[in-house]
Amino acid sequence: MEILKPDLTYFQTIKDFPYEEKFVDFEEMQMHYIDEGEGETILALHGEPTWSYLYRKFIPILKDYRFIAPDFIGFGKSDKIVGWKNYSFDLHFRSLENFIQKLDLNDITLVVQDWGGLLGLSLLAEYPERFKRVVVLNTFLPTGKKISFPFKLWQIFAKYHPSLPVGGIVQYASHTKLSKEVIEAYNAPFPNKKHKGGAVAFPLLVPANPKDPAVKPMQKARDVLSKWDKPALVMFSDKDKVLGGLEKFFYRLIPTSNDQQKIIVKDAGHFLQEEKGEEIAAYIDQFIKDELRVK
Repeated sequence: MEILKPDLTYFQTIKDFPYEEKFVDFEEMQMHYIDEGEGETILALHGEPTWSYLYRKFIPILKDYRFIAPDFIGFGKSDKIVGWKNYSFDLHFRSLENFIQKLDLNDITLVVQDWGGLLGLSLLAEYPERFKRVVVLNTFLPTGKKISFPFKLWQIFAKYHPSLPVGGIVQYASHTKLSKEVIEAYNAPFPNKKHKGGAVAFPLLVPANPKDPAVKPMQKARDVLSKWDKPALVMFSDKDKVLGGLEKFFYRLIPTSNDQQKIIVKDAGHFLQEEKGEEIAAYIDQFIKDELRVK
């Protein structure tokens, strides 16, 4: 496998992400993460095709916590593997296992969205003893049922586009118009097509049949979450063209999610952390402090 190191000069013009670069070794690669503040640990996982920059608005609000956000292999400032076929659910899962073990993370408040949910909730199911509570933002746990026609179109677009327009995808799935600077920040990890294997792969890795190897860990995530007795907050946005309405699935799945207020984030699309980051972070702060419990 050909592995590319990120060209960090592409990130130098990003003005609103002043956080120290940290790296953990994983199978001859380096996985980038930010690790800000002290206190209870919050682990925030991004999805497709974003990176830890997505969580920048959370950090000032959650300054009383230790806020950790890694970049998946193939994303952000992490190393990139050339060729989308070299990515797998298992590769990403092992990288997260390695990450929480190397940093020895425990009593984690997990925050997940998009592919961060498919992987992060599977990780929680495998190591429930390491997690104290969970925040579920726009995501799902597919188990190989038939894929919708719009999602098939997205898979075809990702697979055959000459060079996936990452910033344009983030804009398309957002409700509000993003600034040129923000679009450029999402483009920064991907200077050319060779760097985009991870971003091409994620849509194609969503399991489309029950025998897909990703189904077993995601079914386990469903099983563990159906018996989850620790705090859980489900918080979706109202203008998500991708996963809108699936908050109901998680309310039914996770018993303790119904102990918290049911919050819908208004006027935000799929990347709700980008559009309403401060608001969501404030809710997470209240959740950790047990201030969102239904009276």
